[in-house]
Amino acid sequence: METKYPLTHHVFFWLKNPDSTADRDQLVAGVKTLAKIETVRELHVGITASTEKRDVVDNSWAVSELMFFSDLAGQETYQTHPLHLEFIKNCSHLWEKVLVYDAIEA
Repeated sequence: METKYPLTHHVFFWLKNPDSTADRDQLVAGVKTLAKIETVRELHVGITASTEKRDVVDNSWAVSELMFFSDLAGQETYQTHPLHLEFIKNCSHLWEKVLVYDAIEA
């Protein structure tokens, strides 16, 4: 099966105020603005699901961003895009930690 968009960019955010629904919602709204960047092919924004607690499940984060790109060049464009830089400027005060996983189709 051929992958339509072989590069994924998965970001996890931990909030400074983890009990603040307002902060979480503001971050979710900010992440959603990144869909307007022309090289972002798909964007999925999530919050922690209430799934079964198991040793292999990390639910310590608050918001996740899963993006799909056609190639490395598209992901590089995203990193320096004015909308991405504006997102960081407007929302970085909300998070205390960010963890990124980038993967290319094997």
